[in-house]
Amino acid sequence: MACRPPDSGSYTVVIIPLRTSLCSLDALRFYLWVKRLRDLEKEKDALCSGLEILEKARLWYLQRLEEYRARQDNTESNSGVGSCQGGAAEAWSCLLRSRIQRVNGSLGSVMSEPNVSSSSTSLPDAVADSDLRWHNTVLTKEVSDKNRQISMLELEKDALLEQLDELQAH
Repeated sequence: MACRPPDSGSYTVVIIPLRTSLCSLDALRFYLWVKRLRDLEKEKDALCSGLEILEKARLWYLQRLEEYRARQDNTESNSGVGSCQGGAAEAWSCLLRSRIQRVNGSLGSVMSEPNVSSSSTSLPDAVADSDLRWHNTVLTKEVSDKNRQISMLELEKDALLEQLDELQAH
């Protein structure tokens, strides 16, 4: 990866004296050009940092898939006898699944964003778009919370049905 190390948090500032007045159009253009270069470097650094995180996440996902396959093979080999997970393990699995879905959704929304740096969008459109994205994020979090509640209620229901079956068996 051709990115700078994440621990070097400094940026180089170059000051080049201009032969013209500070109020000149050339000085303003130069200042805006240097500012744009700095912003581009910060964007590149954020993308490199994100790429590092994605590489770590990829390895984490692969490890979880291997663990899943091992659990599935173990469950199939035991033919379901004594292989039921405990309530805490099921709750953890549900929480993990919810978090993974939220991360996947966030990554999907980042990748589907239109190019923000294009000059074709006006500021009011960008603000309205930002507001809609924020509202969408809030609604997505609410849906995730409700899904988590539903999963927990389903677990409780399963436990209660199991208790009812045990009571009817006696």
